[in-house]
Order: sequence, then C-alpha cells, then structure tokens
Amino acid sequence: MKKLRVMTVFGTRPEAIKMCPLVLELRKHPDCIEPVVAVTAQHREMLDQVLRLFAIEPDYDLNIMTSNQTLYDITVKALLGLKEVIANAQPDLVLVHGDTTTTFVGSLAAYYAQIKLGHVEAGLRTGNKFSPYPEEMNRKLTGSLADFHFAPTAVSRENLLKENVPEDSIFVTGNTVIDALNTTVQKDFVFTDPVITKALNSGKRLILMTTHRRENLGEPMRQVYRALKTVLERHPEAAAIFPVHKNPKVREVVQAELAATDRVYLTEPMDYEPFANLMNHADIVLTDSGGIQEEAPALGKPVLVLRNTTERPEAVTAGTVRLTGAGYDAVKEETCRLLEDAAYYRSMAEAVNPYGDGHACERIVGFILNRFGFTDEMPKPFCGTD
Repeated sequence: MKKLRVMTVFGTRPEAIKMCPLVLELRKHPDCIEPVVAVTAQHREMLDQVLRLFAIEPDYDLNIMTSNQTLYDITVKALLGLKEVIANAQPDLVLVHGDTTTTFVGSLAAYYAQIKLGHVEAGLRTGNKFSPYPEEMNRKLTGSLADFHFAPTAVSRENLLKENVPEDSIFVTGNTVIDALNTTVQKDFVFTDPVITKALNSGKRLILMTTHRRENLGEPMRQVYRALKTVLERHPEAAAIFPVHKNPKVREVVQAELAATDRVYLTEPMDYEPFANLMNHADIVLTDSGGIQEEAPALGKPVLVLRNTTERPEAVTAGTVRLTGAGYDAVKEETCRLLEDAAYYRSMAEAVNPYGDGHACERIVGFILNRFGFTDEMPKPFCGTD
C-alpha cells in the first residue's frame, strides 16, 4: 500500500509548539506515513526557537516575514508560496493548526488544490468575529474548508456540531500543547537569563505576565500595567516577571508604565522551553494569550485572562481560569484576591485541567491511519473527565 504523504503547515511559535509533537508522532510510522513539513515563517525568530527545540528541519520554508508586515502581506505571500509547495510535494493530506493567518491560508491552498485537510485544535469559538481578531474568523473559515476536525474538547466538538459539521468528521483528541508540555518541563531546569534567576531567587510570590493581543494595544494594556503596579504596592511579598513582546506598541507602554517599577523584572521574549519551565515556577499567571490558558492549568497555576472573551471556556467552567478583561479595577481586585485568599487560590490551582492527557498526537495519527485504511482500529477519543 502506498505511503500516505502528510504535510503539516505552520508559521508561528504557538503553532509550532503544538504541531512539532505531531510531526514527531507522524515520524513514528515510517511504513505508512511520509511526513512533510512546510513553514511560512510568518514569525521567524520565535518559530526557529521551537523548531530547534524539537530538532525539526522543515522540508519547505517560505520565509515570508518582513518588518511591519500586514495581514494582507502575510496572506498573499503565504498563499502564493504554498501554491508552489503543494504542487511540488503533492501531499495526500494537509494538516493545519488553530487560528493564525498561516492556518487559514494553508487551508485555502489545500482547498484550491483539492487536497484533504485536517484541522488540529478545531472548534474553538468566541462568537465575536473581531475578538480575538483575526483569529476567530481564521478558525471559522478553516472549519468550513476542513475534511477532518481534531477538536481538543467536547465543548469544541459541540461548537462544530452546531455549525452542521458532519459528526463522523469530528474527533476529540485533547490538546497537543499538553503533549509538548509533558516533554518540556523539567524539575531541575537551569535558567541562563540573569533577570529570571534574580526573580526566582528573590523569595517573592511570582506573578508571570504576558500581553500581546491587538485588541489590548494602547489604553487597555496601560490599565493592566497600572493595576499590576497597585498590586505590588499592596503586596510587598509579591513580584512580577514579564517577558516583553517585541511589538514596539507593547514595548512603548511597558517602558512608560513599568520600567521604573520596583519588583517588576522585565526580560526579552523567551524560547518555549525556558518559558514553560518559568510557568512552572510562577504562582499566578496574567495573560491575554490563548495557549497559556491551556498550559498553565496543566501546571496547577491560576490564570487571569486579560480579555473579555475566550475561545477556551472549558477552563473557565473548570475553575482554573478567570476572565478579567483589561480593566484596572478587575485586574487589580482578582490578582489581590489570589494573593490574599488561600482557599480561593487553591480552588483555582487544584481544579482539573480539561485540556488533555499528553496523548493527543497519538489520537490524531491513529485517526488518520484508520481513515486512510492503514488500520482497522480507531483510538478512543479524549474525555476530559478521565
């Protein structure tokens, strides 16, 4: 039987974190599967960090990133580049992940070439096409093009069913980020950044912060940073560590609001491996990231999400995550409550993580092998209550 040529397409660090474990799992079946890796490098440096960590060298690299690139630039360059890649590689199946512009463009390129498409981390929805922007519509448009939908949770599956996606095309897998996390976090990990080492040696309760969302740029971020300053003024036992995104619009506000603040440790964006291990040392996480909402609960860390909506409601329901928005009062009050109320802290830290058990990639590959006739056995879907 001819081998199945499976092309994974991704372009950003968050995608790479969740797709590299899947590439490694595909490689475990050389008798059945011929994996092909194509990257757009929508993000260059941050993508390369993850590729090095997982020792993956792409077969195709479009290297499209330019300074001040727009969504139009990414879309056009990635679509034309992937047209040539697909024509050359002739895959039987294309796999994309999540919600980036690379995801949508990869889906569109596969559709134009009439190649079957699998969507990893399918079915996440906020119901607001501008929040997060452009991710919400990237997911929905990809969902409309996909043949196979690898939903991380039962909630994601229900979202797809409500959109009339055929039931037999949906498979609940858990999230591949837990697969990545389980191989990355180490008890004896050694940090090389002196700023991080100083923060960890301070003896303070650590608040880990990340901000980058387009909808939070400007005044919302300013409000978040001012709330953090108030929290630290009220709690001398606490400190904050903040890997600052490279976006100049983020850095401008960080410098204005936090650069001179006592017990705020500012550092450069981190590679995935040290960042995951830093999360493991943090006490509280404040973020507007999507993936961190899945990762931090797996490490027992309460998460305050600096957004008004989330496409990951399972963690809110489970109690591991609270939506605060980016308003000064809500961020200040919720962070202070976690520092002051031990029972409240435990209720979040000890809640069950609904996002996975570390076997999502095995389930995805098992599904593919079954659907393409290489095995009669279908893996059992992930159940978040197991």
